[in-house]
Amino acid sequence: MTPPADPEWVRIIDIRHLPTWAEDIVADDTARRRLAGRFGLSAIDRLVATVTFAGDKGTISVTGQIRAAIVQACAISGEDFPVAIDEPVNLRFVPMRDPAALAEEIEITADDCDEIEYAGLTFDLGEALAQTLALSIDPFAQGPDADRARAEHGLAGTATTGAFAALKGKE
Repeated sequence: MTPPADPEWVRIIDIRHLPTWAEDIVADDTARRRLAGRFGLSAIDRLVATVTFAGDKGTISVTGQIRAAIVQACAISGEDFPVAIDEPVNLRFVPMRDPAALAEEIEITADDCDEIEYAGLTFDLGEALAQTLALSIDPFAQGPDADRARAEHGLAGTATTGAFAALKGKE
């Protein structure tokens, strides 16, 4: 995912001063409202990540949990309903590689796919957490009225209706 030009949730971390304790990274009202718009949600009522940091030769591991209370539209009825998100966070920030080295063929392992490159002495944890949240949202979530909406609009999926029922008679 490419970060937006004007990120909604910025939390700059200086690798020289990593917290040695679990830290809560909390999105304020403005960040939650802007992230809700970016991710097509009706609202984000709460968004907090509790994370710990571990550094080794410029590679920074960030682990913990992201918790959110969101409001999204049901994929069937379109009505808003609340959703609780509670997902693990496991990020690894690595120093940006030399562009000349990227021209060489390298072998990528499964662990390498979760690396986020940074330049200099800082990285933006807020954007990485925003992307973690985005991946946690079910785009086809069904609210409590989904079954009623299916029945009301003839979307029950019975074998006697729809395109496959019409094709069935042509055997």
